[in-house]
Parts: sequence; structure tokens; C-alpha cells
Amino acid sequence: MFVRSTILALLVGTSVAFVPSGQTRSNTQLQMSQMDDRRSFVTKSGTAAAAAALATATTTVAPQTASAAASKLWTAVDLPFTDTLYDIDFDTENHGYLVGSRGSFAETNDGGVTWEARSFSNLDAEEEVTYRFTVSSFTDGEGWVLGKPTLMLHTKDSGKTWERIPLSPKLPGEPTSITCLGPGKAEMTTSSGAIYTTENAGRNWKAQVKETIDATLNRISSSGVSGASYFTGNIINQVRDDDGAYLAVSSRGNFFLTWEPGNDFWIPHNRGTPRRIQNMGFVDGDIKKGLWMTLNGGKLLICKDSTSLSADTFDFKEANIKTGGYGITDVAWRNSDEVWAVGGSNTMYVSKDGGTNFSFDKSANNIPGNLYNVKFFKEFGNKGFALGSNGLLLRYTG
Repeated sequence: MFVRSTILALLVGTSVAFVPSGQTRSNTQLQMSQMDDRRSFVTKSGTAAAAAALATATTTVAPQTASAAASKLWTAVDLPFTDTLYDIDFDTENHGYLVGSRGSFAETNDGGVTWEARSFSNLDAEEEVTYRFTVSSFTDGEGWVLGKPTLMLHTKDSGKTWERIPLSPKLPGEPTSITCLGPGKAEMTTSSGAIYTTENAGRNWKAQVKETIDATLNRISSSGVSGASYFTGNIINQVRDDDGAYLAVSSRGNFFLTWEPGNDFWIPHNRGTPRRIQNMGFVDGDIKKGLWMTLNGGKLLICKDSTSLSADTFDFKEANIKTGGYGITDVAWRNSDEVWAVGGSNTMYVSKDGGTNFSFDKSANNIPGNLYNVKFFKEFGNKGFALGSNGLLLRYTG
């Protein structure tokens, strides 16, 4: 019933990616999915634009008063624009790029202390401002950028020149993440759960999964996973770990999925809580395959010891974090002990015990807006950045 694609040439006019039967959705279903997407929060490797819904999805209850030990450990960075920021990446300790809405694109050569606006060589100024750049990934001067409406750009010379990679309109779902894996190599995911790799700079792509998530879930409707039967929506927040494994959340937040290299299909999992999942990611540090999960109402759950992503259940424990109801959009481990969480109204929280207890940090306390993404670069001196609305970029100085 389902055909496995081996080599997929996604260039327009050539052979295209798999499109399992029964994948077409009605307009009503699509509208429902889009409504759910707008209420979802996404970070670095998912559909980042959905994070902008945070301002309306969180409550207006003020967070708890900062503890006496709380301190300002982040410094605001001046940028040449005031648009929402979605992703940041470095290919050396000093050289990196920042992308955001309305064609926002900036480069740093001093480790993120100062930034200069840049343009893509193959887009004119009027065209560039129509795009929302959501994902960037760079390694040794080679880089990839994703944008919306659907756009994929590739550079081999540290951003001096860019090539536009055309994608087939029959691609299952929209590109949602791209990971640079070396010269000419990259891995791409889509909102339908397709995973592709290329070894020739995007001219051809090889499928890593046999079928879309829609097809998998409808085929195993007796899996016992709540909300998985007859699933017709998209997945969000495809997060990749260093071993190539992925986490994803259903657009309605009622279950999550995992995939590991070598698996033919995604595996669905019950959320284990009545609250809606907002975001998920991998625990960093010395913990193998640990997971974190944020829920409606500002809740944070952490599973510090997961032996396998194929497990039926995960031992999530609720972290002691007093958010006052503000949603948490992203969590990142600076090391095994120091953990940061960011969210609505530019709230920031820090844990010094591996994510068990958090205290409020006032670094962004007087800045209006929302924070969507927090990221540390362990390979480059453990530098850290938090990204948000209104062109807000915070640099870790603690």
C-alpha cells in the first residue's frame, strides 16, 4: 500500500517524494490544523513561526517574585532590526548568523557581541522582506536556511553567495528543519514527518522513513495512543539530537512521537497528562536520551533517564518552577547542572540542580515581548543566546 522511496530528486520537474494514499485533507480539516498550529509553540527545529502565538495563549498572571539569589545573567544585544527572531547558529567560535521575520538576516564576526544586517545574494530586497526565515544551520562555512513561504537556501562560502534549492510541490508537508552534516550533506524534515538526507547539496534526497505520520497512525489505529487514531494534522517542533534521533509533537498537543535512525516509522507515545503539550526537547549534559516537556499553564516535566526512545512510557517528573501561568516555550541545558527556561512576557528561569528546582531570573524583566528560543553552543565556549519578539537578542554573560 505504501511505497518506499530510495532516491528522491526533489527538484521541480524530476521524480518526487512519496505521497501515501489517503493523505489529502479537506479544507475544514486543514483550517482546524492551522488553528491548532497558531496556538502551538515551536522552537529551533520546528515550525518556528507558530511560537508567535505565545502572547495570546498564555495567561496574564504575574510570575512569582524573584528570589534573593536571582540575578541578571544575560545582556541585551543591539540589532539592526526589530523583527521577531527565530534561530541562531555558529560555524566558528566568532562567526554566526541570525534569522527572523520580514527578511531579517544578520551576521556576527565577534561571537555575537555585535551584528550587521546581511542580504541573500539571490533574492532582491523587495522579495526578501516577504519571507520569514525560521531555521539556520551552519558547519565549516557551509550553511542552510529555511523560510516561509517555502524556501530553501544553501551556501558553500560562509554566506557570500547563496543558491536557491527548488523543491517539488508534491513534497509531503512543508520543510520544517534542516541540519548541516558536512560538505554537501544535510538532513531535512517536513511537517508530515518525512525525513530526507542529501549528499550532493540538495540535488537529490533519500527518504529515511517509509511513510508519513498520517499513514503510520491510521494504519496502527489500535496503538492505544490517545488522539493518534485517524490523525490528519501536522507535527511541530521536530528536535534532533546529536545521534540523529528526533522528537515531535502533534499540532494539537495531545501526543508526541519519536524516531531513531534505522527505524522505518515514527513511534507515537501518550503524553501521560491531561494538559496540552506545548514543546519538547532532549535533555543535554551527561544524561543519555533524557527528555523535557512543557505543558499548558506553565508546567515543565523532565525525564532524566530514558533508556530508549521506543519505550512505552517515560518517567517524567514535574519541575519546581513557579511561572504564574506563563507558558514556557523553550528549555536548554548549559551543562548537567545549569538549566534555563524561557517563555511568555520575556520570563526567564534558571536551575542549578539539573532541572529539579528553578528560580526566576530578572535579566529580561523590564523588556516587553516574548522569548521563544534559548540555545547554548558547547562546541564554541558554551556561549548562549535567547531569542524573542521585537528584535530581542540576549547574550549569556553569567
